[in-house]
Amino acid sequence: MSNKLVLLTKESPAYWRVTFNNPPVNIFGPKAIPQLGEIISLMETDAQVKVVVFDSAIEGFFTTHYDFLSSAEETSSLPIGPTGLLALPDLLVRLSRAPVVSIAKIRGRATGNGSEISLACDMRFASREKAILGHFEVGAAIVPGGGPMARLPRLMGRGRTLEVLLGADDVPGDIAERYGYVNRSIPDAELDAFVDSLARRIASFDKQALTDTKHFVDVATLPSDYELGAEMIVCNASQDRPEAKRRIKLLLDQGLHKAGDVETRLGYYVGQLGNG
Repeated sequence: MSNKLVLLTKESPAYWRVTFNNPPVNIFGPKAIPQLGEIISLMETDAQVKVVVFDSAIEGFFTTHYDFLSSAEETSSLPIGPTGLLALPDLLVRLSRAPVVSIAKIRGRATGNGSEISLACDMRFASREKAILGHFEVGAAIVPGGGPMARLPRLMGRGRTLEVLLGADDVPGDIAERYGYVNRSIPDAELDAFVDSLARRIASFDKQALTDTKHFVDVATLPSDYELGAEMIVCNASQDRPEAKRRIKLLLDQGLHKAGDVETRLGYYVGQLGNG
């Protein structure tokens, strides 16, 4: 079997697709981080690419939470990135600032790290029937680490951000659109054609005009490196606390990391952890 968890397809020199492919439920972890990092480095340096669409090869899952079965050393041994941040926030910062238009095409669950990767993209389009976004982490006694506290308030305000993060529940595609979590929720049968048409349209434009325009939007909207770096440090510390370890073990015992109801309805299951 291939060890490629993040696949790069060049539809044309100007239009690329990045596909997450870690069956059965597209968990994200320390093995995927260097692979995604290689692609982001190409996005930063390739003279021709203008637009990159992020999608999934796994039915029902865009990308989900971090790999709780990997050792802490696998993550802590990853090198500091060019921004000076830890490996994951470094990737997300660089994705947001890359001189390329990035689009998340969300079909299935984009929760935890999947949400964070989507939020680091420039645009997000979701399947109205099949997309689920959200952050379950607080329900598992963990502080989210990949930037949602910095990014979500800029998209949808304080109250809705706190509802999403502290409620720790699943957010369906239509609510995500209403809240500003995604640009649009689109009928699933139309999602692929819509995103492909938009990507090809953008790929036909002048790269310098795209890059300069995006840069000034970035200046007005992107969080600082400090905000994103601090979240990751607190997230890592929270995972070492006894209550987080207890709750994650309960979820693993119930079927976390496996195809099945826990991964499909993770928002529901974290809501049951404090009920005895």
